[in-house]
Amino acid sequence: MSLESQIREILDNFQGTSSEKILEILNQIKHQFKNNLTSEYLQGKTQKIYDITDEAEKKKQCKALIPYLDWYLQGL
Repeated sequence: MSLESQIREILDNFQGTSSEKILEILNQIKHQFKNNLTSEYLQGKTQKIYDITDEAEKKKQCKALIPYLDWYLQGL
């Protein structure tokens, strides 16, 4: 399955997608942003989410990063 397909699947079924899957995809796309500050910011945010133990809180934090998935689909 292509990265684009996986992102669309996440966006279509965010609640049914694990935070681990969302973070995995975010980590795959973070280096494709043209601005290094954006990539570094996303790296820091995903690392903080990995450190959270509560799945509900992880999902809440992942939801705030949905715009990055949208930007990827729009061609960065």
